[in-house]
Amino acid sequence: MLEDIKKTLWATADKLRANIDAAEYKHLVLGLIFVKFVSDSFVSRRAELQSRFTDKSDDYYLPDCTDELLAAELEDRDYYTEGNVFWVPESARWETLRAAAKQPDIGRRIDEALVVIETENPKLKGILDKRYARAQLPDGKLGELVDLVSTIGFGTNAGQARDILGQVYEYFLGQFASAEGKRGGQFYTPASIVKTLVAVLAPHHGKVYDPCCGSGGMFVQSEKFIESHGGKLGDVAIFGQESNPTTWRLAAMNLAIRGIDFNLGREPGDTFTRNQHPDLRADFILANPPFNISDWWHGSLTGDPRWVYGDPPAGNANYAWLQHMLYHLKPSGRAGIVLANGSMSSSQNSEGDIRRAMVEADVVEVMIALPGQLFFNTQIPACLWFLKKPAGRGSEGEGKKRCGEVLFIDARKLGHMISRVQTELTDEVIERIAGTVAAWRGEIPHPSPSGRGVGGEGGGLVDNYQDIPGYCRSVKLAEIAEHGYVLTPGRYVGAEAVEDNDEDFADKMQTLTEKLGEQMTKGVELDQLIRQKLGGLGYVF
Repeated sequence: MLEDIKKTLWATADKLRANIDAAEYKHLVLGLIFVKFVSDSFVSRRAELQSRFTDKSDDYYLPDCTDELLAAELEDRDYYTEGNVFWVPESARWETLRAAAKQPDIGRRIDEALVVIETENPKLKGILDKRYARAQLPDGKLGELVDLVSTIGFGTNAGQARDILGQVYEYFLGQFASAEGKRGGQFYTPASIVKTLVAVLAPHHGKVYDPCCGSGGMFVQSEKFIESHGGKLGDVAIFGQESNPTTWRLAAMNLAIRGIDFNLGREPGDTFTRNQHPDLRADFILANPPFNISDWWHGSLTGDPRWVYGDPPAGNANYAWLQHMLYHLKPSGRAGIVLANGSMSSSQNSEGDIRRAMVEADVVEVMIALPGQLFFNTQIPACLWFLKKPAGRGSEGEGKKRCGEVLFIDARKLGHMISRVQTELTDEVIERIAGTVAAWRGEIPHPSPSGRGVGGEGGGLVDNYQDIPGYCRSVKLAEIAEHGYVLTPGRYVGAEAVEDNDEDFADKMQTLTEKLGEQMTKGVELDQLIRQKLGGLGYVF
């Protein structure tokens, strides 16, 4: 039912878009969804308080409570902030905006409401995008959009409303990314790729970091993983950074809607030159950095302590991203990164030397080749790097369970076409990949919501990993060195085994010979029939 609701909402919202560009329209729609969430959460908390104030068995009960006292208590900010609910003054509440939806100045009123919400809630400062008064929508369309967003959110249950609004927000992010094409991919990583990273890393505790977080999809999927495996959202601390100001706002709103506490830095900023978390050492890092960017270098980065394995070339940031993430891992921490396939084999400038140093240092754990057509914004083939920072000597960290080996997985043929131009990894494929990695690490996999195992620490060790030709293989570092430190899975996993039946060669040959004889006999009969028909028409052979 919710899927139908999301599709109906999108179809209606897209129809209202008229001639406005999707990149601009995205912020109008998602901003309104966020305001609706903030207001719904406030109203839900208000209804809960009103019930508790008048319930004699409740700790919040107010004896001899007059209407005036009740009204005053319901406007006490502390009751809302203690419940992790944003304080929303009456002028900024959704019903106030909805009542004015048909007014010609509705854009100005929405902007003013956003200013009030930011002022009253310092955590939202600079996050809300106040662009409604200057929106280039035809007359009346903004009011219709307000009416449409009013239909989102059902009942007064805060948890249910948050989940519905969060899912609608995430669905709209994906739809806008598809509508924007190349530009949209800059802020949105397809869900199946995020799920794969999360399933393999299993970020169930500690600090989770994304240095190029886009709209926050890695964090949202991490939250879903934690909750689906019986954990609590507070078990992880979220750290992120994003250079694009509007995308930074999208991420903050996406996380706030879901009640996720986050630290995205003081402001948007370039991760390399304006690192917002210089002292952070994370348990898990998940990232989809922009592929092959050539304009990232700045003179201040010369001799940067992050370049442990060599200075990355100024013309390509791929190995700068890899080393940045390794630098920010704590001992025994793990990272999962999406990069272009060229990163696995390129020897231009210093990339081959850096890759060799990383392999020799045993920080490369798993390499996965992905199917094509997974992304909205590029047809460049991509891969997943999984890095591990081994625990130091004397540390009680878990270290790397398979020292001196790299697991290669070739998933190029495992994509599922969901449209003429789009591929995804199904949940079954993701669970297979995560289960393979967990078995290789020697971990008992977590049970997934579907009942199958996925990656992670399951409380013990197992030894049931096996190489599968054409799919996966565990390779010693010495063999990788023989291949010039190229990390392309297809080079190592070999050809897929072809299943054979029980017939021996002689039986097969006899069957094929008999079939060929039958076909040749039929061919002669058909040739005679054709000659006979043509002879009747006067043709002479």
